[in-house]
Amino acid sequence: MPDSSALIVIDVQRIFTDATSPWGSPMAEEVVPRIVQRITAYDGTIVATRYVAPLHPEGAWQAYFERWPFALQPPDSPSYAFDPRVAPALRGVPVVDATTFGKWGPALREAIGPAQSVDLVGVATDCCVLSTALAIADSGIATRVWAPGCAGSTPDEHRKALSIMELYAPLIEVLGD
Repeated sequence: MPDSSALIVIDVQRIFTDATSPWGSPMAEEVVPRIVQRITAYDGTIVATRYVAPLHPEGAWQAYFERWPFALQPPDSPSYAFDPRVAPALRGVPVVDATTFGKWGPALREAIGPAQSVDLVGVATDCCVLSTALAIADSGIATRVWAPGCAGSTPDEHRKALSIMELYAPLIEVLGD
């Protein structure tokens, strides 16, 4: 069976791309158009993910949401909608919602089908992209992170996260940085 690949578009949502959001990436303005270009040029399976807050946080998530109460919103909140610049490119693309930073699990595995490798873009490099990349690589799937298509919580944290992922080579390959 020839190698098949999937593009996973991680959490390109208003809560992470709006500069006025406490979780907004200062890199989103320049990165989101690159993500749209990557989606429209990609020839293969594309899957998008969305972070959504748990309805009833448990365990350590309780303390987390005490610190970030603004994010305790229902999944259909406008804050959790895809960034309006990327939403048209994602029409018809399967979407996997998760209440965790790392998106890898049975739902995403099923959504990418028989892919033997994945390409990742999204927000934030130092949170959801990093958490997802490590778990996918641990599962044995070749993982490529396209750095120009990732936005960190800050440019410095973005670079640090890319450096951490580079330590996992050859399981994870950081491209284009």
